[in-house]
Amino acid sequence: MDNLREKIEKLLLKVKSPSRYIGGELNSVVKDKSKVDVRFAFCFPDAYDVGMSHIGMKILYSLKNARENWWCERVFAPWTDFEELMRENDIPLYGLESLDPIKDFDFIGFTVQYELCYTNILNMLDLAGLNVLASERDENDPVVIAGGPCVCNPEPLCDFIDLFVIGEGEEVNIELMELYEEMKKSGEYTKKAFLKRAAGIKGIYVPSLYNVSYLEDGRIKKVVPVCEGVPGKVTKRIISDLDKVFYPESFVVPFSEIVHDRAVVEVLRGCIRGCRFCQAGFIYRPFREKSTGTIVNEAKALCESTGYEELSLASLSTSDHSDIEEMLTEMTGYTEGERVNLALPSMRIDRFNKNLMEQLSKVRKSGLTFAPEAGTQRLRDVINKNIDEEEIMSACRTAFEGGYAGVKLYFMMGLPTETDEDIIGIADLAKRIADLYFNMKNRPRGQKLSISISCATFVPKPFTPFQFEPQISIDEINRRQKLLLDNTKGKRYINVSYHNYRISILEAALAKGDRRLGAVIKRAWERGCKFDGWDEMYRYDEWMAAFADTGTDIDFYAHRAMGSDEVAPWDHLDYLIDKSFFIRENQNAKEGKVTKSCREQCSGCGVNKASGRECFG
Repeated sequence: MDNLREKIEKLLLKVKSPSRYIGGELNSVVKDKSKVDVRFAFCFPDAYDVGMSHIGMKILYSLKNARENWWCERVFAPWTDFEELMRENDIPLYGLESLDPIKDFDFIGFTVQYELCYTNILNMLDLAGLNVLASERDENDPVVIAGGPCVCNPEPLCDFIDLFVIGEGEEVNIELMELYEEMKKSGEYTKKAFLKRAAGIKGIYVPSLYNVSYLEDGRIKKVVPVCEGVPGKVTKRIISDLDKVFYPESFVVPFSEIVHDRAVVEVLRGCIRGCRFCQAGFIYRPFREKSTGTIVNEAKALCESTGYEELSLASLSTSDHSDIEEMLTEMTGYTEGERVNLALPSMRIDRFNKNLMEQLSKVRKSGLTFAPEAGTQRLRDVINKNIDEEEIMSACRTAFEGGYAGVKLYFMMGLPTETDEDIIGIADLAKRIADLYFNMKNRPRGQKLSISISCATFVPKPFTPFQFEPQISIDEINRRQKLLLDNTKGKRYINVSYHNYRISILEAALAKGDRRLGAVIKRAWERGCKFDGWDEMYRYDEWMAAFADTGTDIDFYAHRAMGSDEVAPWDHLDYLIDKSFFIRENQNAKEGKVTKSCREQCSGCGVNKASGRECFG
């Protein structure tokens, strides 16, 4: 290893951000290999700066390393400058803690957070010296697994992954690794036998044990197990009590700045809202909270062990915590005394009030971010946003009265039933917020108003009421973007930004794709595609060529409406929400009917106690 370390260190003099590739950070875990029975390479298929910010990786890294005879190491996608040097110098992909090649580990595990990282998964397997196709890896190769939000539809990745972890990973990862250790020690282990037994663990999906057949028109006919003892439906795993679940007392602290360079405490999981476009709001249900005491204790432990001077309270909807004001009172009591800056992302418009603003004002004075999502009330009702314009204006008024002179507003373009009136409504709403500011006698003085409009292109996602909907075409996205710009001209205080709509179209195809897209992903990677989520790296023309090379129609996946009776690629996975609910909510959307939030229906529990399934009234 010393020779490899020396070789790597020499090469790092030639690359940007060399600290990404050498390990040795504060709180990283190094173990004696001779005392380790199971080795796990935890791979984040994006740059170190992004992956080191991910809370799920921090949790599972510490959880696995809590076992004395298990060793989990971190692996990130090397940026192109270092990858080139690795290939030129025959350096295989390695774990940061040991610098050992990950092809010698027992498990290679990917957390899949974004569809546009799929080619990076292939590239990392190839850099490791492994065949990218699961069917062509042999008995002695590591078991390649994947989890994360994107595996709610794992089908496009089935050619490359041995098994998927469906749902929350803390318990099921332990069970999986215990099974592996048991079979290895007993001499029963073969990869085939392990995968068959693993398929019996709740939350484990082994794609090679299922067969997919298709209709003549290209739609899926059925997905069925190929042998006995394999469940027809794989049910996601959930953690029932967040106060008792494992949470790290320390994080690895990087040498250089990363995207979210701070301590992070998870305050809740799930969401009470039921926005019809939001995949996370459904796949992370049920709604569960940590108690204020647990949150404060975890925050103190992390700040003390890492030395971070910034702390974030993270979740899908932090301000929906039932004890948010008391929690912030306790947190600010600690953070003010320790001179720690407190960040509270995920602000909900209808939960933002004077008391909450006063708590936030003690610790930060940056711009506030709200998400109206749509420019008119009609379209907000279609997407079930459950806020009205009065609440939007009230939140902005409270912010301006509290000394804020800037707000950032998130919207989506291309939502189902959207019209030009809805696009113009985005501009009109921003103008009304500006009028509110300029007409206030007690508005902030000496500051320039800034209203930032960030407009993403709608992507229909599995396990949402809009999974049946098509995405609008490139030409139509382009036309609507121009319409919005035309309606904000001359307003210097309004700034409009967009996501790359060509990326959004590929995201839609991969999100709703089936196993046949594996050939497209492999061909795109062979054509040089990687880091596709980065604007400067995305090669749209190469992806379109990959679709053409494989005879695959991207419109079939991205721009085609799915029938409610159609077998979706993900229908054999059970995320505890019946498909009939999504069908009903899709119809409610078309009729502009609003469905009450979970909290209004059942006091925020989110689960039918009798059946354990989601309760939506």
